[in-house]
Amino acid sequence: MWIADDLIDRARYPIHQDGPERDALLARVRADLARDGCAVIKGFLSQAGIAALTHEADGVSDQGHRSFNRTNAYFTADNPDLPQDDPRRQFFDRSNAFIPADSFAKDGPLRVIHDSAGFDDFIRDCLQEERFYRYADPLADVIVNMAEEGNGFPWHFDTNNYTVTLAIQNAEAGGAFEYAPMIREKTENFDEVARVLKGQSDRVKVLNLEPGDLQLFKGRYSLHRVAPLKGARRRYVAIFSYVEEPGMVGAPERTRQLYGRTLPIHHERAGQRGDALID
Repeated sequence: MWIADDLIDRARYPIHQDGPERDALLARVRADLARDGCAVIKGFLSQAGIAALTHEADGVSDQGHRSFNRTNAYFTADNPDLPQDDPRRQFFDRSNAFIPADSFAKDGPLRVIHDSAGFDDFIRDCLQEERFYRYADPLADVIVNMAEEGNGFPWHFDTNNYTVTLAIQNAEAGGAFEYAPMIREKTENFDEVARVLKGQSDRVKVLNLEPGDLQLFKGRYSLHRVAPLKGARRRYVAIFSYVEEPGMVGAPERTRQLYGRTLPIHHERAGQRGDALID
């Protein structure tokens, strides 16, 4: 039976208890998020935690949905009524796999971390959000992104407002995280999105995460991608998702692309968003 104290380096990051160490960590993370919508807590997991999550991901890797297709940054279908150079009409090869949330046992290390004392509260305090809920999608509230040699994830926006990731295992090479911070907040900002897609933007940052690193990222507002991987070792990244509205789930088309299936809840709640941004 796993307990959070075995998985999280709480001696270094006592996020579950009030005090000056937690306050200092909060201040740093908030400053990073305010600057560019991204913050990284290095070595959040213990070595035992990294090993446990790697073992768990290996054990359910056969449940990952592999997909190879072409997609735009919004996961929408092509619209021939738009100009040819519109970013919504720019499609890129996507080859990736997601191990869905219902693959992970409640008492397994991934769920134990997610359900650990103080975890959600810490994330909410970092984001300083009054409206803060776990993503209600039964396929996507906590998942593992699995990528192999040649795989990558092209430029895209997340459907959920905030994404929290744990780097579990890196590929032998490649897999850098690239992002254009807060490129859309109140508007779609199509002109700047187009510059990123063409490789002409000076707003793109590159981040190399190591196993055990915890990342907070405003992925609904920052265009981002994962560079192609090299080598035989898989890349595993756990993804915890949070949103501003209760009961929110993924759009049916996007869910089908990412997980190869939908559930009744995806169709029942289709279109129920707290904003008008394109998914």
